[in-house]
Amino acid sequence: MVIQRRQPIEIVRFDQVGLVYPGGHRVLHGLSQSFNVGSFTFLTGVSGAGKTSLLKLMYRGVRSTEGTVRVFSKDVNRITNTELPQYRQRIGIVFQDCKLFSHLNVIDNVALALKVSGTDVKTARTHAKELLQWVGLGQHLYEMPYTLSDGQKQRVAIARAVITRPLLLLADEPTGNLDHESGYRLLRLFEELNKIGTTVILATHNKALIAEFPYPEVELHQGRLISVSNQSTKVSHG
Repeated sequence: MVIQRRQPIEIVRFDQVGLVYPGGHRVLHGLSQSFNVGSFTFLTGVSGAGKTSLLKLMYRGVRSTEGTVRVFSKDVNRITNTELPQYRQRIGIVFQDCKLFSHLNVIDNVALALKVSGTDVKTARTHAKELLQWVGLGQHLYEMPYTLSDGQKQRVAIARAVITRPLLLLADEPTGNLDHESGYRLLRLFEELNKIGTTVILATHNKALIAEFPYPEVELHQGRLISVSNQSTKVSHG
């Protein structure tokens, strides 16, 4: 009896993708890469290499000027503005600048994503409270964003991005404002999400943290992605 292995299912695929910003500044050139369902990938590269732009292409923050970007088997450039909100509900996004709602307190910033998807207010706040306690912000539930440190704001943004258990999580330097211990704790949270099925693509400069997790690393260099390492070269925490 021959046992056939299932082929990995792609959740994101880039085919000869190029990105040129107005004014002629080219960021990506002929980039082809796929990310499989359930994978966890570190995205690295020097400042200005285009990591943020690459993430933006996936959630349709910008459109590619060449080639095709497919997410959930959809050509992202063909998603209409009407379809865009529903498309993005399946994606968790952690920005470098947090983008918290200044008029909402911490717990309501995090609970909002669940409310939008139809969860009742009480249940949404209960889940938000549990997650905020996990990331060490249990004492700050009712504070406003302007009272928080940059690191605390980042943790709120991360909690908001993962509370819906998205199919795809895109994180842009999520540990940039955190100390090593806090950064490690948050990557553990991403790891737990990954174990239950969320595909994680995490852009970072933090090589020390990358070395502690057994996941592939791809580097954006001169507009293309190159493989840097794989699970066999990293230390597993078991």
